[in-house]
Amino acid sequence: MTGLASPKLRKAAPAAGSTPGTSQGPPPAAGGKADGPRRTALLPTTALVLGALYCLLPVAWVLVAATKADDELFSTFTFLPGSGLTDNIGELTGYRDGIYWRWMANSVLYAGLGGVLSTVVSAFAGYALAVYRFRGREAFFNIMLAGVLMPPVILAIPQYLLMAEADLTDTYASVLLPLVLSPYGVYLGRIYAEAAVPMELVEAGRMDGAGEWRIFLRIAVPMMSPGLVTIFLFQFVAIWNNFLLPFIMLGDDEKFPMTVGLFTLLKQGASQPALYTLVITGALLAIVPLIALFLLIQRFWSLDLLSGAVKS
Repeated sequence: MTGLASPKLRKAAPAAGSTPGTSQGPPPAAGGKADGPRRTALLPTTALVLGALYCLLPVAWVLVAATKADDELFSTFTFLPGSGLTDNIGELTGYRDGIYWRWMANSVLYAGLGGVLSTVVSAFAGYALAVYRFRGREAFFNIMLAGVLMPPVILAIPQYLLMAEADLTDTYASVLLPLVLSPYGVYLGRIYAEAAVPMELVEAGRMDGAGEWRIFLRIAVPMMSPGLVTIFLFQFVAIWNNFLLPFIMLGDDEKFPMTVGLFTLLKQGASQPALYTLVITGALLAIVPLIALFLLIQRFWSLDLLSGAVKS
């Protein structure tokens, strides 16, 4: 019959989204070009794993060595756990009437109060540099940013001479005051204020009659809170691990932080090897507050809901 095409001669319609006249072959077999990116990603993954092992290996050594008694520390396999952890903690607590815990309290004071004060100053300075326009703003910021490139060892001696002129050496203030201003914290404060605080909200607050302090405290600070938490964490860890500044400033071991106190124990360990176990146990316990801080404030690292309130 005419007008009816044979089923054998009827061509299938091209698939949706394809060009007519092109062959619709089967999908590429597994192991073809799709394996290229997977093989490429294997190299950075391996590098990250090796880097993590390199960083965690000393921590693992301290964790194992702190469990060993005096006679086990140098006579057993390096990563073989011992049975003297509780005894080591007891000896460390009893050493010089518990001066180790005094050092721990001093470190908490220096790092906690210093971190809070530094975060407050960084918030004020970062917000002012991001929101206000004034003469010399960029020059001031560049000079402040140059402080990030200055090694702490270069600043320690001038800071000591300034504190000596003010008769503040060997005091808690001699360690806290130089740490209040953090160039890196100011830099992070400005960057985060520019990204998280829309100028539209600031202008809206001014039009509604709110003062600058009210705008900063009620609008800017809540929106900058994730960045401020990050600044506090960086400052806390930096001050907790700081050694050179308190080592130069302080002479009374009752005011020593953890780092300087453990260093004095390590020096005495050259003549009294039994103190090595106390130093290792003290180093292990010094990590615990940092881990607790990370676990405590990680919930504050969340997406700021107000960051998308205004769409420019």
